[in-house]
Amino acid sequence: MSKVMVVTSGKGGVGKTTSSAALGAALAQAGQNVVIVDFDVGLRNLDLVMGAERRVVYDLVNVVQGDAKLAQALIRDKRLDTLSLLPASQTRDKDALTEEGVKMVINELREKFDWVLCDSPAGIEKGAMLAMRFADLAVVVTNPEVSSVRDSDRIIGMLDSKTVHAENGGKFEKHLLLTRYSPARAARGEMLKVEDVLDILAIPLLGIVPESEEVLNASNFGCPVTLHNPASAPARAYADAARRLLGEKIEIVQPSAEKPGLFSRLFNRKAMA
Repeated sequence: MSKVMVVTSGKGGVGKTTSSAALGAALAQAGQNVVIVDFDVGLRNLDLVMGAERRVVYDLVNVVQGDAKLAQALIRDKRLDTLSLLPASQTRDKDALTEEGVKMVINELREKFDWVLCDSPAGIEKGAMLAMRFADLAVVVTNPEVSSVRDSDRIIGMLDSKTVHAENGGKFEKHLLLTRYSPARAARGEMLKVEDVLDILAIPLLGIVPESEEVLNASNFGCPVTLHNPASAPARAYADAARRLLGEKIEIVQPSAEKPGLFSRLFNRKAMA
C-alpha cells in the first residue's frame, strides 16, 4: 500500500527541500518506487537540488489544471530508475492549486508509486496546507533553534487538525527530523540540545542530521547528498531515517562533539603562550 508523506516545517531555511530529496533518494535506494512532489509554487527549488532543472516541461499546476497529463510532467531521475520528480511551477502563484485538483493528482500518484513525498513550502499558507492535506504521515524538519522549534510546534497543530486523515478521526503519524545539529555548539549553549527539542515538540525522533558542508556541496551539484556522498555523516543519517520509515529498528545515536586532535591542541597551546 502506497504512503503519502509530507515533508514540512514552520520556518524557512531549515533544510526541508534537501531533506525531501535525500529521503526520497534513500527510499529509492532501498528498493521503493518514489516520487517527490514540489508544492512550492512560484519558488521552485526541488528541481535544482535534484539536478533536473533543464528537464522541466510541464509541472504540478499544469496537471492540476488539466493542461498536461501526469505522465508528461513526471521526470524520472537519471541515476535511480525508481525515483521521480513532479516539479512546481516557477511562473504561477499558489492560488493556481485547488484542493480537488491536488486530490486528483495525489490519488493518481498513489496508484503508481510506493511513496509520494510532498515537499511543502514553509509556513501555514495555502501551498503548505495543500501539501499536507492528503498525507498519511509527516516528517517535521526543524533546526535546534528556538524560533524554528516554535514554528514547528504550530505546524504539528495543523497536521493534527487540517489533514483529511485527522478530520476523519485518525491519529496522524508524525516524525521529527532534526537538521543542522552541532553537538559542540549545543554543548556551549549556542543551540538547543536534542532533549530540549524533543521535550517541546513531543513527537518521535526520526533522525539527527549533523551540520555539514556536504549537504550544500551536494545541492550545488544537483544531487541528493545520499547519492553524492553516501559515506558522509549527513547521508548516513538520512539513509538510517529512511530505513526507520520502512519499519526497521535502528538506534539513533546522537552525534558527539569531536575532541581536538593533537595538532590542534599544540597550536592552541602556542597561541596561548
